[in-house]
Amino acid sequence: MSRIKGKEPKKGKRIAAPQQIPSTSNHDLEPPVFCLRYLDKTYGLDGCDKDEKAALASTLYKLSQLSWRQLRLAPRHGVGYEIIDRNSFCVAIPKHITEDVDLIAFRFSGLAPMVGYKDREIFRIVWLDRAFQVYDHGN
Repeated sequence: MSRIKGKEPKKGKRIAAPQQIPSTSNHDLEPPVFCLRYLDKTYGLDGCDKDEKAALASTLYKLSQLSWRQLRLAPRHGVGYEIIDRNSFCVAIPKHITEDVDLIAFRFSGLAPMVGYKDREIFRIVWLDRAFQVYDHGN
Protein backbone atom coordinates (compact mmCIF):
# COMPACT_ATOMS: atom_id res chain seq x y z
CA MET A 1 0.00 0.00 0.00
CA SER A 2 1.52 3.30 -1.00
CA ARG A 3 1.05 6.42 1.04
CA ILE A 4 1.32 10.05 0.09
CA LYS A 5 4.46 11.49 1.61
CA GLY A 6 3.76 13.49 4.74
CA LYS A 7 0.16 12.30 5.07
CA GLU A 8 -0.94 10.09 7.94
CA PRO A 9 -3.79 7.63 7.39
CA LYS A 10 -7.10 8.82 8.77
CA LYS A 11 -10.02 6.97 10.20
CA GLY A 12 -12.78 6.49 7.65
CA LYS A 13 -16.46 5.82 8.19
CA ARG A 14 -16.00 2.05 8.30
CA ILE A 15 -12.26 1.41 8.63
CA ALA A 16 -9.96 2.62 11.40
CA ALA A 17 -6.41 3.74 10.64
CA PRO A 18 -3.91 0.90 11.16
CA GLN A 19 -2.19 0.83 14.54
CA GLN A 20 1.58 0.56 14.68
CA ILE A 21 2.43 -2.75 16.33
CA PRO A 22 5.50 -2.39 18.54
CA SER A 23 8.08 -5.07 17.85
CA THR A 24 9.98 -6.65 20.69
CA SER A 25 13.60 -7.62 20.30
CA ASN A 26 12.78 -11.10 21.68
CA HIS A 27 11.01 -12.82 18.79
CA ASP A 28 10.43 -15.88 20.99
CA LEU A 29 7.72 -13.90 22.80
CA GLU A 30 5.89 -12.98 19.59
CA PRO A 31 3.42 -15.13 17.65
CA PRO A 32 4.56 -16.48 14.31
CA VAL A 33 3.87 -14.67 11.07
CA PHE A 34 3.53 -17.01 8.11
CA CYS A 35 5.17 -16.58 4.72
CA LEU A 36 4.40 -18.65 1.60
CA ARG A 37 6.92 -16.88 -0.65
CA TYR A 38 9.28 -19.88 -0.84
CA LEU A 39 6.60 -22.58 -1.01
CA ASP A 40 7.77 -25.39 -3.29
CA LYS A 41 5.78 -25.93 -6.50
CA THR A 42 5.77 -29.74 -6.22
CA TYR A 43 5.03 -29.91 -2.49
CA GLY A 44 2.83 -26.85 -2.22
CA LEU A 45 -0.80 -25.80 -2.32
CA ASP A 46 -1.47 -27.17 -5.81
CA GLY A 47 -1.08 -30.73 -4.51
CA CYS A 48 -3.52 -30.20 -1.64
CA ASP A 49 -7.22 -30.99 -1.78
CA LYS A 50 -9.78 -28.57 -0.32
CA ASP A 51 -9.80 -30.31 3.08
CA GLU A 52 -6.01 -30.04 3.35
CA LYS A 53 -6.15 -26.36 2.35
CA ALA A 54 -8.82 -25.76 5.00
CA ALA A 55 -6.70 -27.63 7.57
CA LEU A 56 -3.70 -25.47 6.64
CA ALA A 57 -5.67 -22.24 7.12
CA SER A 58 -7.06 -23.49 10.43
CA THR A 59 -3.61 -24.53 11.63
CA LEU A 60 -2.02 -21.21 10.67
CA TYR A 61 -4.72 -19.39 12.64
CA LYS A 62 -4.30 -21.67 15.67
CA LEU A 63 -0.50 -21.31 15.65
CA SER A 64 -0.74 -17.52 15.29
CA GLN A 65 -2.53 -17.34 18.65
CA LEU A 66 0.56 -18.62 20.52
CA SER A 67 4.09 -17.28 20.98
CA TRP A 68 7.13 -19.01 19.52
CA ARG A 69 8.11 -19.95 23.09
CA GLN A 70 4.75 -21.67 23.66
CA LEU A 71 5.06 -23.49 20.33
CA ARG A 72 8.61 -24.62 21.13
CA LEU A 73 7.46 -26.11 24.44
CA ALA A 74 4.32 -27.80 23.04
CA PRO A 75 4.24 -31.46 21.89
CA ARG A 76 5.52 -31.94 18.33
CA HIS A 77 2.39 -33.84 17.27
CA GLY A 78 0.20 -31.16 18.84
CA VAL A 79 0.73 -27.46 18.11
CA GLY A 80 4.47 -27.75 18.69
CA TYR A 81 7.21 -28.32 16.17
CA GLU A 82 10.28 -30.46 15.70
CA ILE A 83 13.65 -29.79 14.11
CA ILE A 84 14.25 -32.03 11.09
CA ASP A 85 17.77 -33.33 10.47
CA ARG A 86 19.05 -31.94 7.15
CA ASN A 87 20.43 -35.38 6.23
CA SER A 88 16.92 -36.88 6.29
CA PHE A 89 15.62 -34.76 3.37
CA CYS A 90 14.67 -36.57 0.16
CA VAL A 91 14.30 -33.29 -1.77
CA ALA A 92 16.83 -30.58 -2.48
CA ILE A 93 17.01 -27.86 0.15
CA PRO A 94 16.86 -24.44 -1.54
CA LYS A 95 20.24 -22.70 -1.78
CA HIS A 96 19.05 -19.64 0.16
CA ILE A 97 18.63 -21.83 3.28
CA THR A 98 22.14 -21.94 4.71
CA GLU A 99 23.59 -24.77 6.83
CA ASP A 100 23.11 -22.81 10.09
CA VAL A 101 19.32 -22.62 9.61
CA ASP A 102 17.18 -25.23 11.37
CA LEU A 103 14.41 -26.75 9.27
CA ILE A 104 11.33 -27.33 11.39
CA ALA A 105 7.99 -29.08 10.92
CA PHE A 106 4.54 -28.30 12.26
CA ARG A 107 1.62 -30.70 11.67
CA PHE A 108 -1.14 -29.18 9.56
CA SER A 109 -3.42 -31.99 8.37
CA GLY A 110 -3.48 -34.99 10.67
CA LEU A 111 0.20 -35.83 11.05
CA ALA A 112 1.15 -34.33 7.65
CA PRO A 113 3.85 -31.71 8.26
CA MET A 114 4.45 -28.29 6.81
CA VAL A 115 8.20 -27.77 6.76
CA GLY A 116 10.10 -24.52 6.71
CA TYR A 117 12.30 -22.31 8.81
CA LYS A 118 12.04 -19.56 11.39
CA ASP A 119 13.39 -16.13 10.44
CA ARG A 120 12.92 -13.87 13.48
CA GLU A 121 9.16 -14.18 14.15
CA ILE A 122 8.41 -15.31 10.56
CA PHE A 123 7.86 -18.97 9.69
CA ARG A 124 8.75 -19.36 6.02
CA ILE A 125 6.88 -22.42 4.75
CA VAL A 126 8.82 -24.35 2.08
CA TRP A 127 7.04 -27.72 1.81
CA LEU A 128 3.62 -29.19 2.60
CA ASP A 129 4.59 -32.84 3.08
CA ARG A 130 1.08 -34.30 2.76
CA ALA A 131 2.31 -37.64 1.29
CA PHE A 132 5.33 -37.90 3.67
CA GLN A 133 7.86 -37.71 0.80
CA VAL A 134 9.90 -34.60 1.65
CA TYR A 135 12.00 -36.17 4.40
CA ASP A 136 12.52 -39.57 5.99
CA HIS A 137 9.96 -39.74 8.78
CA GLY A 138 11.38 -42.91 10.34
CA ASN A 139 9.18 -43.88 13.26
